[in-house]
Amino acid sequence: MAAVAETYGARDPETVHADVLSKARESCYKARDAFYACVEKESSKKPTEIGSVGLLYPAECKKSRAEYENRCRASWVKHFDRQYCRNKTLKRLLDDKDAKRGPSTFPQPSTFKTPS
Repeated sequence: MAAVAETYGARDPETVHADVLSKARESCYKARDAFYACVEKESSKKPTEIGSVGLLYPAECKKSRAEYENRCRASWVKHFDRQYCRNKTLKRLLDDKDAKRGPSTFPQPSTFKTPS
């Protein structure tokens, strides 16, 4: 624990990390959007590659994934992958045609047998 405190304490608060500046963020977002566009475009193909947080994607998107991982911080990639998976799950649940919608139907009282 002391090593962690020393590491954080040794950081210069005046240092500006280049990867969080506007141009770097834009570059990251473009790479991210290109990767997810590839995933959507190739969605009919079987996903064989594994990204962070269990994201599966087709091999055709390996190049754009590498670009995405190079241009974005690892913590951002993880965050965007989680966000993408969450949104896909939510969309699948909302678009589920087999899901029962509307009021539930319960047996009417006349269909119950009275005990003898």
